[in-house]
Amino acid sequence: MTRTLSAAFLTDAPRVAGSEIWLLEVLPRLSAHGIRPSVFLPQAGPLDELAARLGAAGVAAHRYARFTDLPALSADFDVRVLQAWTPAAYTALLPTLAAPRVVIVHDQLDYHYPLGLRLLYREIYRHTKARPQRLAERVVTVSEWGRAFLQRLGGAEVTALRNGVDPERFQPASQAARQRLRAELGFDRFTVLVPGRFAPEKNQLAAVLAARHARGLDFVFAGDMDSGTGALARRLAGRLGLDNARFLGRRWDMPELYRAADALLQPTLAENQSLVTLEAMSSGLPVVTTPIPAQAELVGGGRGGVLVPPQPTLLARALNALAAHPDRARALGAAGRGQVLARHTLTQTATRTAQLLREAAEPSGRTPLN
Repeated sequence: MTRTLSAAFLTDAPRVAGSEIWLLEVLPRLSAHGIRPSVFLPQAGPLDELAARLGAAGVAAHRYARFTDLPALSADFDVRVLQAWTPAAYTALLPTLAAPRVVIVHDQLDYHYPLGLRLLYREIYRHTKARPQRLAERVVTVSEWGRAFLQRLGGAEVTALRNGVDPERFQPASQAARQRLRAELGFDRFTVLVPGRFAPEKNQLAAVLAARHARGLDFVFAGDMDSGTGALARRLAGRLGLDNARFLGRRWDMPELYRAADALLQPTLAENQSLVTLEAMSSGLPVVTTPIPAQAELVGGGRGGVLVPPQPTLLARALNALAAHPDRARALGAAGRGQVLARHTLTQTATRTAQLLREAAEPSGRTPLN
């Protein structure tokens, strides 16, 4: 009989983003594979709701104040898994943790800014994160293109672990349920959903400007309005006098928002493997996003959406075309859901995660990468 393994998941996240949603969605499913996970989170207010939801899902959530607390707290586990936001988590923490250590990289890795900034970011990442990651016994990232990119950047062997979503939670609504949701949310025209953490690389400002060129559509933003980029986006919409842009703030009812909307807009400049994109695809929404490698891997070739350069006029044109051709929009949405069911379910992700953890925890399977 396979023995139960205990796994400590450590993060320095200051707030909830895609990597933290990954923890919330994947970890409760590991117990079915004989893995007992616990999570160690900073004592930061924006993480309180996440900690509560992890606890409600049966995952022990511990809070810590300093990195120096973590080696002792995680000492009694079979394997330690680090999901880091900052270079300090690698340089200060990894050397102090007992082996085996697994690093799961959700970083966006490549920022599609002007070439000089892009190359500068790559070199910074190479020295501050990619090289310290090699202290771990295993490095994992959440897309195929990310695996190849990170392996070239860091020189270490990297394993790919595809992101997944729950197709039962994120699924299209019946016509009656959809009409009810739209009435409750006030969606009465073709509605474009723009969800996600507000940050320069997520490029929500391009979505605000696209709204100016698509006045017949409604744009609904969901995310951290209290961030600098969130405040700037609201000010820009106000200055442009956009009555077709709404800002909902942070939301925990994303499945309902996807079911009620007509399309997803994600003018992003940096992704690894976007949970927002996968959630929308699973919900049957057509996706309009940028042709960066991470997004092309998911929706390229008509597998769920259209790839458009992040220019507001072009984004608006693509959205207007979907609004004018509902059959095309429905076909893209159906193709996206099929893609999720075939390759990107949480069941598949949890199974692969458990396999990787067991391989790391078995002494014969450890292959130091540094």
